Amino acid sequence: MRFRYPDTTELGVHQAARAWLARLLLVDPVSQLIVPQHSPGGHRCYSRYQLRLAQRARDLVDQGTALEAACRIIVLEDQLAEAQRINAQLQRDRVSHASPQKGSA
Repeated sequence: MRFRYPDTTELGVHQAARAWLARLLLVDPVSQLIVPQHSPGGHRCYSRYQLRLAQRARDLVDQGTALEAACRIIVLEDQLAEAQRINAQLQRDRVSHASPQKGSA
């Protein structure tokens, strides 16, 4: 399958998906969610994590979610994952402090 763009450029499916994702990164709600670093030449540089967020936004939009709602969902999912990571670390710390120390009698 091939896609045609107004400038008559033809792209394969994989190239079109990458182009769609690149355009998505510039849309206002997404550009506020994902802020890239810039190379010395001024090019936008996205981390793998940022690209995963953009792909998640695209997946939600493809499922019919409004773009602004998709961005909010991603923020909430990210906050939940961080809270779960912190909670797991606190649980590990609590267990390690509760276990008896060797050599104490």
